[in-house]
Amino acid sequence: MERRVVVTGIGVVSALGPDASSFRRGLQAGRPGIAPIERVDRSLFRFQHGAEARGYDPEAHFSPKALMALDRFAQFALVATREALADAGLPRTLEAKARTAVVTGSSMGGQDTQDAGFARLYREGRRRLDPLSVPRTMANAGASHISMAHGFGGPAYTVSSACSSANHAIGQAFWMVRSGLVDAAVAGGSEAPFSYGSLKAWEALRVVSTDTCRPFSKDRSGMILGEGGAMLVLESLEQAAARGAAVYGEIVGFGMSADAHHLTQPSPDGAAAAIRAALRDGGLAPEAVGYVNAHGTGTLANDPMETAALRTVFGAHAGRLAVSSTKSMHGHALGAAGALEAAATLLALRHGWLPPTANFTEPDPDCDLDVVPNAAREAEVDVAISNSFAFGGLNAVLAFRRWRA
Repeated sequence: MERRVVVTGIGVVSALGPDASSFRRGLQAGRPGIAPIERVDRSLFRFQHGAEARGYDPEAHFSPKALMALDRFAQFALVATREALADAGLPRTLEAKARTAVVTGSSMGGQDTQDAGFARLYREGRRRLDPLSVPRTMANAGASHISMAHGFGGPAYTVSSACSSANHAIGQAFWMVRSGLVDAAVAGGSEAPFSYGSLKAWEALRVVSTDTCRPFSKDRSGMILGEGGAMLVLESLEQAAARGAAVYGEIVGFGMSADAHHLTQPSPDGAAAAIRAALRDGGLAPEAVGYVNAHGTGTLANDPMETAALRTVFGAHAGRLAVSSTKSMHGHALGAAGALEAAATLLALRHGWLPPTANFTEPDPDCDLDVVPNAAREAEVDVAISNSFAFGGLNAVLAFRRWRA
């Protein structure tokens, strides 16, 4: 018998602030966290702006000894997890920890560590690297450190599927809790792409905007990179109810697909297949959905594709959907994007408002949806989906239901 799965804890580090409450306030205010890049010399790049976690101080969270083993992306995962666990008040008995999974998403892993190592080797001509280079760089560092720090002995692993990584991670954690394989899970993603080599790679793709991210606007000019992490605590409804836990919302469906089409050009057919799969998994009629947290990168290719996919799945109901891209505020955090957007969707459902698409200037006939332009909107929505469509044609969609006690 399948169990219902609820979210009882949220933790966030993002360009909108150091925790979930600042993240929520930033989204509700429609305040972009996009500003001139500070972590590297921005004069070396064609683009100048990013959504960095400004003000984040590693030493406020970790001892010097601990930091020796932690790349920035893993730090974000650990900090967000601490907040989510404190928020949820998850049981910490040995038996409970043995039945708690950890599933994280990261597209790039320890880029700071990798860049620093390459600089030592190729620029400075050194022959030796830091002995912790491999543990710091590996994409599963976040999941491993979370499980060790909190004693979680259930399944623990990392998904790396480009910009769908976190949605894949949350979806698989959801299925594990629903099936009874585990009673709880910590799931989400983290990313820290603001290093010289990483930014040069993105510069070469020519998809990063030279000013800001304007999803669905006719004059959109590309994405803005972001960093940070978000983690959710998932539990069976039975366990959460037994201990009187507060609930943010229910995860009801998860769908995946592959475009089998192109490495960088997305397909509306693949995106539509993932949306349909999420609805089918959750037993949801298309008409039940009231809000879509869009992948919404602000690139010329993605936004019309996503619009077409939504119109294919929802038909006439697409005109009644509220669709917004929170990447316009927290940036595109790559492997962490889906986790930030899942948090945004759950917070919106719980508090009765919809986050806007910030920086919107001019409607595009190819993106003819209600994109909640520039200002949050009060709305009582019962069902929402959150889309992630990655390079390589890897799609992952989560479906959420507003919690009614």
